[in-house]
Amino acid sequence: MIVALLVVAFLAGLVDAIAGGGGLLTVPALLATGLPPHIALGTNKGQAVWGSGASLVGFLRAGLVDRKRAPAVFAAGFGGSLGGAALVLLLAPEVLRPVVLVLLVAVAVFLTFRPPLHPAPPRVSPRWEVPVSWALAGTFGAYDGFFGPGTGTFLILGFVFLLGHGLTKASAEAKVVNFASNLAAFLVFAAQGKVDWALALPMAGAQLIGGYAGSQIALRGGDRLVRWVVLCVVVALVLKLGHDAAG
Repeated sequence: MIVALLVVAFLAGLVDAIAGGGGLLTVPALLATGLPPHIALGTNKGQAVWGSGASLVGFLRAGLVDRKRAPAVFAAGFGGSLGGAALVLLLAPEVLRPVVLVLLVAVAVFLTFRPPLHPAPPRVSPRWEVPVSWALAGTFGAYDGFFGPGTGTFLILGFVFLLGHGLTKASAEAKVVNFASNLAAFLVFAAQGKVDWALALPMAGAQLIGGYAGSQIALRGGDRLVRWVVLCVVVALVLKLGHDAAG
């Protein structure tokens, strides 16, 4: 089981680096091991925070993060995630499992058929850019705390299509929020004893390696391939989880 989860974590890092949505692999994989939903979500945060942190460091070193605006965006994502994580912990496991299954299917389908990530003209005036950034950070930070998979892609889409950011700038700003939300949710789950450290720590190492490998890949059509891989894996795992729940 550990070996299988390491492979999944590596692929999740690879997927996140190329197309986003790595959590669509790790969350259902952790659920498929038999972990209760809260432990699966907490363990996912315990390994995902390292990958998002490493990505953020890379953007900072490259000078691609707006250091003046980053603290406020970080705070919005962190605060939203605290609320989302606190909310999900209030749900009973028997209620949370079908919610997670529905969200997995919905997010997988959306990310598979999402519009191409090309720069677009901003849809808000410059004076609204900062408030919209905070709103995106708070909203998707809350989503990340509650569930998580696809957060990075949703943020990039928001920054590209609403604010007209280029992909590099959008990715950098998304990583500020993503690390903040992962960190906040991780702290909440860890404080409640909802992280399986025996799984989270080795998966964190595998995801770091996968993320680095993904950043080096420049295969033509790689994004499209990863979308279909993610969809197929998630559908298979959701069918298994649904069968187990019915049994």
